[in-house]
Amino acid sequence: MKILITGANGQLGRDCHHLLAQHHDTSCCDVPLIDITDEHQVAKIFTDCTPEVVINCAAYTAVDACEHDRQRCLEVNARGPEILARQCAEHGSRLVQISTDYIFDGLRPAPHPYLEDDPPHPLSVYGESKLAGEQAAQSVDNHLIIRTAWLYGIGNKNFLKTMLRLALIDPSRTIRVVNDQHGSLTWSWRLARQIETLLDSDLTGIVHASAAGHSTWYQGARFFLDAMKVPYSMIPCTTAEYPTPARRPANSILENSRLKAAGLDVMADWQEDILTFVDRYRDQLLREAEE
Repeated sequence: MKILITGANGQLGRDCHHLLAQHHDTSCCDVPLIDITDEHQVAKIFTDCTPEVVINCAAYTAVDACEHDRQRCLEVNARGPEILARQCAEHGSRLVQISTDYIFDGLRPAPHPYLEDDPPHPLSVYGESKLAGEQAAQSVDNHLIIRTAWLYGIGNKNFLKTMLRLALIDPSRTIRVVNDQHGSLTWSWRLARQIETLLDSDLTGIVHASAAGHSTWYQGARFFLDAMKVPYSMIPCTTAEYPTPARRPANSILENSRLKAAGLDVMADWQEDILTFVDRYRDQLLREAEE
């Protein structure tokens, strides 16, 4: 299968490339070489690689920065998918669009999860832009929108890496972590495996793909640092005590109902994946955090 991965330098894009390149003809692109908001560049790469499938991992994910950089956020997260969708429609390519829990407002009491057919209601510019990206992707008959949440991986920056860096800088310094937002820490490698499974299916529309089980940010951070066996000091705080420019959903728990119904769910429990992640990358994580 000929696959084009956009946003290939991100943590999910890298994992998708490493997995899919083993069995498929993969082409990768990312800024500055290819910008998905540039119609001419996108048209050229479609002509050059003639992909059967496009996996769009490209996104502006700096959630707080999106509040002050609305135009660029919408360019990348909404116009980019729109351009990709037009090319997919023209070339008969399947479009796999990666989306987010942030398209929901999170007002549903935890631990009740959000399902694929629940109405979206984003609270932030980032959430609005990703919802617009979903709507653009739906213009392609053969589209698959994959909503996920709380991604971490070995590539690039993420929440778990930040917690490790703060702990190593000064183990006696108390880290305050939000304890009233609920979600499922999801390993990008596991999500890449899920995408690989879906490529062999004819499933279309919207699916949720996040880790099983759920925690708060505080609970997840403690579990990770305990698994890393590093000393730290941490206390819980509320969202109100840790204000940010962008509003976050208080409940980001997604139910993988369509994957389960189709017998295609390969996502694992969030704790199990963190333990495997640490076992595989502990030394590398420590080296990076100390640099």
